[in-house]
Amino acid sequence: MLKRGEPMTAENQRSNVRMAAPSLAAVAQEHQLVLSHGNGPQVGLLALQAAAYKDVDPYPLDVLGAQTEGMIGYVLEQELGNVMPSDVPLATILTMVQVEPGDPAFRDPTKFVGPIYTKIEADVLTVEKQWTFKQDGDAWRRVVPSPEPQKIVEIRPIRWLLDQGVVLICAGGGGVPIMVMPAAETKRIGVEAVIDKDLASQLLAREIDADVFVMATDVDAVFADWGTPDQRALGRITVEELRAMGFPAGSMGPKVEAACRFVEATGGRAAIGSLAQIQQIVDGEVGTQVVSGKDGS
Repeated sequence: MLKRGEPMTAENQRSNVRMAAPSLAAVAQEHQLVLSHGNGPQVGLLALQAAAYKDVDPYPLDVLGAQTEGMIGYVLEQELGNVMPSDVPLATILTMVQVEPGDPAFRDPTKFVGPIYTKIEADVLTVEKQWTFKQDGDAWRRVVPSPEPQKIVEIRPIRWLLDQGVVLICAGGGGVPIMVMPAAETKRIGVEAVIDKDLASQLLAREIDADVFVMATDVDAVFADWGTPDQRALGRITVEELRAMGFPAGSMGPKVEAACRFVEATGGRAAIGSLAQIQQIVDGEVGTQVVSGKDGS
C-alpha cells in the first residue's frame, strides 16, 4: 500500500490500492480470491498518534491491529468494488490469530514498534510502562514479541463465506494476536505482540485449502546474493533448494519461510513477486515459484 519512502497519507495508500485493483479484479474473474495485507506502517503511525495524546494510556497493540484491519479492509473493499462487477460480494473479516502463552518469542522480544527514544527516555518508560527496549542504530526503540501463529479463530466463517463466492479480505497484519488463558480455556485475551504477516497468511492459505499462495511485494522475485555483483533472480525452485540458501530475517527471510511451510504442508505452489505482475505470478509465468519435489513439479 506504500512505495518505499512514500509519505503515509491516506490518499497515497488509496492511490496505490486503486492502481492494484484492476489486476486483482482480473485474478478474481478466474479464481477464488482471498486477500491479506501488511499493517506495519499503519500500526506505527497509530502508535505515534496515540503517544502524542497524554490524557490516556496508548491503546495496546492488539487493538491497534484490529483498527488497521478495518481501515485497510475498507479501502481494499471500496477500490476493488469500483472495478469488479457489481454482483460480486466482498467482505472484510476481523481476524483473531491465536498464539501460545509459552512461545519462546515472549522471552526474547525482537519486533521493533513505535518511535525512537534516547537511552534515558527508554529507561524511564521501562519503569513506568514495563516495556522492553533494544538499541536500533544510535537510538532505542520498544520491542515486542513476534510469536508463531497457531490458529485462525474465524476460520469457520471464512470458509463459509468462500463457499458463497465472497471475495475475502482477512488476517491483515498477521491478524489480531490473542491467547487463551490456561486456567480458563474459553477466555480469550489480547496480546501485546505482532504476528508476522507472511507466516499468518500461509497458515490461512493452508486452512482454506488454497491451491496457490502468493506473496505480492515491490520486487520481481526473490534474489540470491542480493546486493552483490552476482545477484540473480530465482525462478522456479524447490523447497529444498530454497532452504539451502540464506535470507535475512529483516527482508525476504519471512516470505521465504512462509512459502516453504505452505509447500511442505500442502504440496501446492507458493510464489513471491511484484504486485504489478500478479496475474502472471498466479499463472506461474514470472516471480519466484516455490514447488515441492526434486524435479520442480
